[in-house]
Amino acid sequence: MHAPHPRPYRILLVEDDPADAALVNRAVRQGPVPCQLDHVCDGVEALAYLRRHGDRFAAAPRPDLVLLDLNMPRRDGREVLGDIKTDPDLSAIPVVVLTTSDARRDIDACYRHGANSYVTKPMDVDDFFGLVHAIQAYWFSAVTLPN
Repeated sequence: MHAPHPRPYRILLVEDDPADAALVNRAVRQGPVPCQLDHVCDGVEALAYLRRHGDRFAAAPRPDLVLLDLNMPRRDGREVLGDIKTDPDLSAIPVVVLTTSDARRDIDACYRHGANSYVTKPMDVDDFFGLVHAIQAYWFSAVTLPN
């Protein structure tokens, strides 16, 4: 176990489904590690947030972890993942793909584009909460994160 973190960990959730976003938010709040969740609804907003573009995101904090859905309007998760992992200022941020897709082509493509983990969303709410808690425990208790 690491020494206590000086502030809550920051998670950027990139999720277009309001119900899934609400579930992740509840799960994170009840999770094993103090975290602050920021939410954007699509890939265009995600990149604006990460690059601090526009008035809305000018003061956006750098997240410790990105939870990224794949299938979104405007700019999908595959494109966003590629953008993050090829940007020298963003590439060290861990990205966990959190999606409903269990298609082998999606899994393989995400790992080829630099995903740090690929997780399929469970349908059961208790399993979903358990998965989010496991992600929190792993990334914020077991792993040493980059600065």
